[in-house]
Amino acid sequence: MDSMLLLYLMAELFPNRIRAIYVDHQLQTLSAGWGMFVQQQAEALNIPVILQKVTVETGNLEQQARQARYQAYQQHLQSNEILVLAHHQQDQAETFLLRLFSGAGVTGLAAMQQLDIRQDMTIWRPFLDLSREQIEQWSQQLALDYVTDPTNHDTHYDRAWCREQLWPMLEQRFPKMQSAVARSSYLMQDAAEILNDVLQQDWQDCATDRELDLTQLAQLSTARQRQLLSAWIKGTDQYRPSYAMVQRLQNEVILAKADAQASLHIHPYYYVRYQKKLYRLSHDELYAQQQMSVANVVLQHYAIGQTVEVAAGQFKIESQAIGLSAQLLGRELSLLKRQGGEKIHLYGRVGHWPLKKAIQEAQILPWLRHTIQILVVDNVMLGVFSPKGFWLAQSEYVEQGGWQPSLISDCSFQQSF
Repeated sequence: MDSMLLLYLMAELFPNRIRAIYVDHQLQTLSAGWGMFVQQQAEALNIPVILQKVTVETGNLEQQARQARYQAYQQHLQSNEILVLAHHQQDQAETFLLRLFSGAGVTGLAAMQQLDIRQDMTIWRPFLDLSREQIEQWSQQLALDYVTDPTNHDTHYDRAWCREQLWPMLEQRFPKMQSAVARSSYLMQDAAEILNDVLQQDWQDCATDRELDLTQLAQLSTARQRQLLSAWIKGTDQYRPSYAMVQRLQNEVILAKADAQASLHIHPYYYVRYQKKLYRLSHDELYAQQQMSVANVVLQHYAIGQTVEVAAGQFKIESQAIGLSAQLLGRELSLLKRQGGEKIHLYGRVGHWPLKKAIQEAQILPWLRHTIQILVVDNVMLGVFSPKGFWLAQSEYVEQGGWQPSLISDCSFQQSF
């Protein structure tokens, strides 16, 4: 009924500027017939209509159906279009209550926005302040035809149970409950907007998409830490993680002992602490050493201007003020896989260092250390390829006006894309 009223009013208000879409979830035998009904009504109003069948994945049926529906909207929505939905005041109040029962915070209790500007679409809900009774009155006055979905009364589903069982009981006790709960959602929207302003500042101070500065995080209040962690874990997903999951990240990873190799898997990412930072890693990034085979010895020839691919990333051979001798260009050089125990005399530094110490000082992340390779000629170390760049070693082959490999993109960038 609400959708058919919306269809009629949009045709009256915006003739020749709207399109209709009927999403067939294929969950009921009558759904195809309902699509034909929508098509007839739309054509009578001179509205183009799309009938889109979708497949609903297994799992939480209401959530999966919603996801399939919005994917269908995205498929057909053009960049200059707004998606108009018929959610009304009772829908808003039901959403508030259901999220309250699930333990949602301020953002969840903000429920639905009348003008919802998202990254991938803009949604307008013009009926959000209308009661169901007002919609029924309008529909009767206009003599609109409509179909009633029987699952709207199937109390197996949480929303239908809330509507059929809980709602009459609450309204009997609190007659103005619907508008009051809806008003609470708007107050929560104001609170969520204020919190978001604070969150944006905290994000700027502490976080990037892939890492979180734990020293900066520790300077925030406990509540602001939780908010930032929740938003950071969410990333580009639709929903934030549970309160319990945020607590696990704090207790098991952030607050773990300094020498602990702490990590937590929150699908699909792994959250790993290293020194004073928290990293978000894909499975392939964290376990790259097991999946990426680095040969013990690789033979290479270099020329000025050449781009070379090594385990640590992509490098370009360029002339430098100080670098390797030109006589090495075109000569067969060996790339050796790091075995452990090697020492390096870094150019400009005094004495030999354990390569492990140089790696630690450069703060190369543990899951990237397997990519380190040593450039050698005739058993002389020329330098080291690392995700932080090429480290020139002191040797008889170093000269003014020589050449060095310059880092273009490291292996973590390549893995991310």
